Formats: sequence, structure tokens, C-alpha cells
Amino acid sequence: MAARTLEYEPSVASLYADVQLSQDTTYLAIGERTNANGSRAFRDAMLAENWDECVDIAKAQAREGAHLLDLCIDYVGRDGVADMIAVSSRLATAVTLPIVLDSTEPAVLKAGLEHLPGRAVINSVNFEDGDGPTSRYHRVMELVREHGTAVIALCIDEEGQARTAEWKVRVASRLIDDLTGRWGLGVGDVIVDCLTFPITTGQEETRGDAVETLKAISEVKARYPGVHTTLGVSNVSFGLNPAARQVLNSVFLHEAVEAGLDSAIVNQSKIVPLAKIPDEQRVVALDLVYNRRTESYDPLQRFLELFEGVTTRSSATTRAAELAALPIAERLARRIVDGESKGLGADLEEALTIKPALAIINEDLLAGMKTVGELFGSGQMQLPFVLQSAEVMKQAVAYLEPHMEKADAAGKGTLVLATVKGDVHDIGKNLVDIIVSNNGYTVVNIGIKQPVSAIIEAAEEHHADAIGMSGLLVKSTVVMKENLLELNDRGLASKYPVLLGGAALTRSYVEHDLNAVFQGEVRYARDAFEGLRLMDAVMAVKRGVPGAELPAIRERRVKKLPGQGEGETPRPIDTTPSDVARAVPGGVDVPTPPFWGSRVVKGLPLADVAAWLDERATFLGQWGLKTGENATYEQLLETEGRPRLRMWLERIRTEQIAEFAVVYGYWPCYSDGNTLVVLDPVTQSLDDEVGRIDYPRQRRDRRLCVADFFRNRQEAEQYGPDVIEFQLVTMGAAVSRATAELFAANAYREYLELHGVSVQLTEALAEMWHDRVRHELGLIQVSTDTEEMIRDQAYRGSRYSFGYPACPNLEDRATLVRLLDPSRIGVELSEELQLHPEQSTDAFVVHHPEAKYFNAS
Repeated sequence: MAARTLEYEPSVASLYADVQLSQDTTYLAIGERTNANGSRAFRDAMLAENWDECVDIAKAQAREGAHLLDLCIDYVGRDGVADMIAVSSRLATAVTLPIVLDSTEPAVLKAGLEHLPGRAVINSVNFEDGDGPTSRYHRVMELVREHGTAVIALCIDEEGQARTAEWKVRVASRLIDDLTGRWGLGVGDVIVDCLTFPITTGQEETRGDAVETLKAISEVKARYPGVHTTLGVSNVSFGLNPAARQVLNSVFLHEAVEAGLDSAIVNQSKIVPLAKIPDEQRVVALDLVYNRRTESYDPLQRFLELFEGVTTRSSATTRAAELAALPIAERLARRIVDGESKGLGADLEEALTIKPALAIINEDLLAGMKTVGELFGSGQMQLPFVLQSAEVMKQAVAYLEPHMEKADAAGKGTLVLATVKGDVHDIGKNLVDIIVSNNGYTVVNIGIKQPVSAIIEAAEEHHADAIGMSGLLVKSTVVMKENLLELNDRGLASKYPVLLGGAALTRSYVEHDLNAVFQGEVRYARDAFEGLRLMDAVMAVKRGVPGAELPAIRERRVKKLPGQGEGETPRPIDTTPSDVARAVPGGVDVPTPPFWGSRVVKGLPLADVAAWLDERATFLGQWGLKTGENATYEQLLETEGRPRLRMWLERIRTEQIAEFAVVYGYWPCYSDGNTLVVLDPVTQSLDDEVGRIDYPRQRRDRRLCVADFFRNRQEAEQYGPDVIEFQLVTMGAAVSRATAELFAANAYREYLELHGVSVQLTEALAEMWHDRVRHELGLIQVSTDTEEMIRDQAYRGSRYSFGYPACPNLEDRATLVRLLDPSRIGVELSEELQLHPEQSTDAFVVHHPEAKYFNAS
């Protein structure tokens, strides 16, 4: 095996997770609210020795998007060492974020380092009293060297705090050279604070401080490309009121990041995107930062005028006042659109003095939900905020229910929803439930794996106006067809319009192939909002609204897929090997696995799995966040994606939702035409079969078949058998229980997000184990960019899963499960060939150099 080349990525760590000092799409946010000198709430909690409150403040910063926490307990008259021990020992296990230890006292820093696992950052070192053996700099650096921390170095020397760009760069160079030369730090472990000062005093000597800082950051980054930089951003706005500080801090931070700033000590929740700052405020703030003054224009004076009498509270009050000024009907609709529940009860009480509860729902609240649907359809509202609106709608309806007559509570119509037999996936169905039920309909959601008899029974019992069936699997589309035929046979086709949805369905298949065999009305719902529109049409037709009809069947634009037509003649099976079969017997080396048979691995750390998480698939695919005119992907990462993800990883850890486990192993094998023959891992005899898997072969192109990637019997007799790896990973059953509880509690956004991140964490575990298998087989290339490698499939050792294009026969999963026995990690295979719990996935790895993904259909 070739020697590996290690690439060092400067990072710090807590007990649970590591954080790289370089962030790809944003700055490294260092939470400032666990600093007794900067946060009154933290100081008061510390002075009262309310350690739980101190921990809660730390956790809140994690939820708000901080990457690290700046911990400072220095306070006159207190025992700093005792306070540091009390706080750091609690944070060590209570929060997932790494810690920046901030103190002027080496003894206090030492206490923190001795109680914090992982790798911390020391804030700070400087040359204020020189760099000799008795200097504070020297004493702190001895701690840094002993504990292996990163360090924040301030641009301060014996002359004082550096003010000009030239001075800042001179001190920074001296610091970096000494830290890397004398003390042995890597340049990437040095975080230079170029310092910033208030530009809001009106004094001539301070007006250019922000510009000098920006110039210094740019020059330091140019001279030392690997070094990191930071700032205590809020210093720049000292003396302004909170509303003005929020704007100036946000604008200055943006400019500093543009100049090359890597990290910032900030209250992340108080930083707002530039796009959300009114134009004049933003322009004047920029003029203030860059000291753009003229004889007739002073940006500081204008900035003060813009925020005269304005506070963050008053800004919120202004928005509340604008809402309160609206007529009650518009106010309620606006609450639904904004997802704002504060004050909802008072508004509903006011509305009840004017009109009955049912009218409030139908005329006011549903008007808001209609707007939500329009905004979602036009791409102006993200799915998580749609669900937030639905949560407020649910609260409003629950508040009004005691004021409604029993007949009123019947709703606009009734839809019975189910995931069809054999399918355990319910996220799509539940989203339909949320949207349709919060638009005035009664939804009877009978759950997953429902046979047609249960669906019909529920429809009859609840006098349903329509039936909705959902499914994710290709096999589910066949079950839906069988269900429609059963409705025909029972004479119920004309009674129940049927709405179908799911990832494996296409509009053409539903509206042409299934419509041709169903004696009633069947339509395809691409998403929850199309399901809502179809229910509106169903009820309009049922009520005899003039001109009402279901949407017309669209003209077929795609050819039928194989198997969707009737009476197709089976083609003869071609077993002639493709051109990937070895031109020279034994021409492809077969790696030796570290063991034969299967092994179980449990107790995998969340941090290890999360490192493999596909953020883009989580945010855009699972959570439904959208890029476009209103938000770039980078903005979504900063404002919605990563802050929410960090919150969920924290909850998953503290609530013990993740139960990661793997069962995997290696089996000898050989190919026989289109069949892979799996052998006994103990005897490895070519005659001791333990399983066979038949793979389909392409009918065109290269005529590929998975079996071609393995030695045939003749080669196996001469050179020995080939090897295949089977694996099955799971996140466990706890997460399914947690999502079910959130759905039942009408916490719709949280339900969507937890379900989505659990799906992607399961896939992350599969990726992580795929990487481990390639390492164990010696297939990992030297100096490989893992993310690029996965994207381009530029690696040897492809991972395939049953049900996908190269191996679509889900029945073969039974062989994999029999060999691995995943009951040892709490996973079972249903009669319908589904893995339980849902957050589980299986695969096999093929080592052949030409084994890439292909479609065998």
C-alpha cells in the first residue's frame, strides 16, 4: 500500500466535535456572551453562582450559530481559578462547541485547560510587557506549548495598542515569527487580532481606525497566507445605541470579511445580512467605516440622526405597531404569513367580537394560508417557514374550536391519507397532511404500510371525499395500481377520487397508465400544495360549483417505461460478459480484506458521522430551502442552514436520539454469467455457496453487469476467489420516535428538519463506512480531495445499493440481510423488503477499478 500523505487542517475541538479555523463560506463566529466583561447576563449569573444559567447562555449561542465560545470569567474581587473550574467543567460536557479561554491571568487559563477536553484557543498573547522570561507573554506561551492550543495574538507591543495599518502589520509580523519560530506553532494555529477601536467618538484621531484595521487584515493575510485573523467586532460601535450598533457591526463585519477576516468575536444573533439593512443606513454606515467625510457631510452625524430615538426594542415595537394598525382580518392573515404567534390569542378574541369562529377561519386565516401557498409556489418562501405558518394556523384553529358549533368543525371536506402497503416512508404524506389540514380540510392520516382494505375501511368510516396514497419506492407504484384495481372490483371507483404522490411516481404514469385502468378519477400530486389544489377541485365538483372540474389530463411527453406497458414479451437473458471482464485472466488484483465474515460496530460518535454530512442535500433537498433572487446558497448557509444544523446536532447529542451502528463484512465470491456466487467465508471453497445474487445486464452501450466486475469460476480456480463487501448501517429507532412526537405536537418545522437531518446522517454514516472499507482494502488514493472524489466518483471501490439502477432487484436485499444478520444492531427486514427502522441503509462495495454507476434497465 502506498504511503499516505497527511494534510494538516488547523482546527480546535471540544469533547464532541472539531471545528476548522478556516470556514469555506462564512467567517468563524466566536460567541461573545459567555464573557463576564461583555455580557451582563453572564456576569450576573456567574456572580450569583447560577451555573445552570451560565450553561444555558452558552447553549443559546450554539443555537444562534456560533462556532466557538469566548469564555472569560475575570471579575474584580472574585476567585478566578474557582470560577473558571466551575464554568469550564460544566461546559466540557454540556456544549458541543470548542472554547476560547479569555483571561489576563495565566493561573486562570491553566485551570480552564485542565478541565476542558479537546483543543482550546488561548485569548490572548501580546508584547505589552515584552517577551522576556518574566513577561505575561512568556508565561502564557508555556501553557500553550504544554497543552497544544491555538492562540489569539493581539497587535499590542511595548508602545501600546497598534493604531495604524503599518504599526499593526509590524507587530503582527513580530508575533507570527516568534510564535512559529521560538514556540513551534504552525502558522495556521496563530489567530491575529488586528484590533479595532470605536469610530463613533467624533474625535479626529479615531475616525480612520476602521479603515486602518481593514488595511492591516488585508496585508497580514497577503504576507502570511496560512495565518488566521479575528476581531472583537463590537468595539467599532462602542457608544451608540443598540439598534445603531447592530447595523454598524454588521456592515463593518461584512467589510472585514471581504478584506480577509477569518473569525470574529460577536453576538451572532445580532448580526444581520446587508440585504436586510435599509439602503440609507447601509450607505451611511459604509461612509462611516471608510471615513468618507466632506465639508458638508459628516457620516457620523448623519448616522446618529438616522437612529435618534431608535432601539432594537423600538424596531420590534414598530413592526408590532404596524401589525396592530391593520384591520383585524388583515392582521390575522399577516400573522399566518409571518408565522407570528405572539399576541395571536388577543387578536382572535377581538375577531370573535365581530364574526363567528368558522368565518374567521374561512375568511381570515385561510386567506393567510393561501398567500403562503402562493409565496411558496413562486419561490419566495422556504418550506421551513411554510411549516412555521402552518404551526400558527394550527394554534389559531385550536383556540377557536371551543367557539365552534359541532357542525362547523366538520371542515371543508375529508381526505383519507396513507402510505401504501410495504412502504415505511411518511414524510411526503405528512407534509400533505399539514398543508391540507391547515387549509380547512379534515385529514384522516392512517399511517404507513397500509393495505388497501384499511384505506377503504377508513374512507367508508369517515365518509371521505377523496383518498390520497403515498409511496417512495418503485414497488409502491405497483401497489398503487393494485389498490386502484381493488377499488374498481368493489365498485368504489366512482365514489372516491384518488390522489397519488411519491418520489417514484411520474405524472405521465399516473395520469395515463393508471388513469387507463381506473374507472374513476385519479390525479398526480407533485407536492403538498398541488394536493391542496386537487382537494379544492374535488370539493368544488362535488358541490356542483358552475364550471368546476378536476385539472385536465396532461398530454404524455415521455415514453412508457419498461414494465409499464401491457403484454410485453420478455427478452432472452444475455449472459455474454461485457468489455470490463478481464482481458487477461488474473489481470485485476484482488485486495485482501482484514477479516472474513461479518463484524458489528456500535457506539459511533455523532461528531465522526456528522463530518460526512452532505450539507447541500440536507438544506436544499431535505429541508426545502431554496436559492434564488432572495437568497444565495451562501446566505442560506449562514442564516438558516448551519445555525439550525448546529442546533439539531446539539439536540441529537443531548437527547440521545442517535444510536449509530454498523454490521459489515467480507465474503469470497466469483461470477457465473450474470450471477454472483457468494462463498462460505470460513472454508472459502468454490463449492461452498452461501448465496447467489442475479444482476441485470444492459441491453445497449457497454452491456454492463455488476457480475462482470468479479473473477469468474475459471479465474477463481486458478488465482483464488474474488471478494465483495456487504454493509448495513442505521441511526437507530429513537429518531423515528422523536419525529413522530414532533409531528403529533404540531411542531411542523422541527419535524421536517429532524427527519431530514436523520436521513442525511444515515447516508453520512454509509459514506463514512464506505471510506473505511476502501481504506481496509487498500483502495484509497494518496492526496485525494474526498468531497471532489465523491462528487465525481473518482475513486476505486464503488458502493451500490439494491433498488438502484445497476441492481434494481430489491429482492436481493434478502440475501444481504441473511448474511449480515442486522438484528444484532436492531434492524429487521419486512416482508415487503423494507429495512426497519426507516433510518437504515444497506450496500455492497465492488473493488474493480472500472466499477462505476450505470443503469441496467
